[in-house]
Amino acid sequence: MTDTTGSSTGGPTGGPTGGPTGGIDPALLEIIVCPDCRGDLAVVTASGATELVCQACGLAYPVRDDIPVLLVDEARRPA
Repeated sequence: MTDTTGSSTGGPTGGPTGGPTGGIDPALLEIIVCPDCRGDLAVVTASGATELVCQACGLAYPVRDDIPVLLVDEARRPA
């Protein structure tokens, strides 16, 4: 299927992905919390992978295709 928006890059807003929010809508980042402990989440990008890391318990949730996967079973535990 052809993209009818004419946009060759970008997430839901048509802007480039990446940057300080890792391609995640900043409004979404303001309201989501860690599903395990309800702590604040911070965007961390390392080695090309973006994660949302809980500032309280340290769980790191993956971001796939600009979509945060907020499942405790999918989270990476701190070392």
